[in-house]
Amino acid sequence: MLVRLRGRDDTGSAVIEFVVLVVLVLMPLVYVVIAVMQVEAASYAATQAAREAGRVFAQADSPVQGRQVATAAAALALADQGFSPDPAPLALTCSTTVCLAPGSTVEARVSMRVRLPFLPDWLAETTAGSIPITVTHQTPVDVYRTSS
Repeated sequence: MLVRLRGRDDTGSAVIEFVVLVVLVLMPLVYVVIAVMQVEAASYAATQAAREAGRVFAQADSPVQGRQVATAAAALALADQGFSPDPAPLALTCSTTVCLAPGSTVEARVSMRVRLPFLPDWLAETTAGSIPITVTHQTPVDVYRTSS
């Protein structure tokens, strides 16, 4: 003899469980994956920008020309990955008082903030809504180059 309890019928509860699972587990997981991908892309872009800026600066004929081509190279590298180069996130420093002296090093630093996806503008501009990224790359100046 089978006794059925009233109110214990779980017909239709799979839909409710699925909705709860999607809202509480899958949506935050998808958001985290998208945010990590955005930060990783910015990290790759900043690394490429610093490397290329240092490389072209070390090969330039003068420090003035070097800063111009380094800024253009960094902007191109950032734009290649879909990031805006405004404001200019590039800082160049030389290891010696005479920039581009043979055997010296050039340090290119790219700093930027990555906005987390799907946040309103007022929150994305704060430290809670963005991730700071700073990349430093040192490039040696050729020891056989002529001083400029």
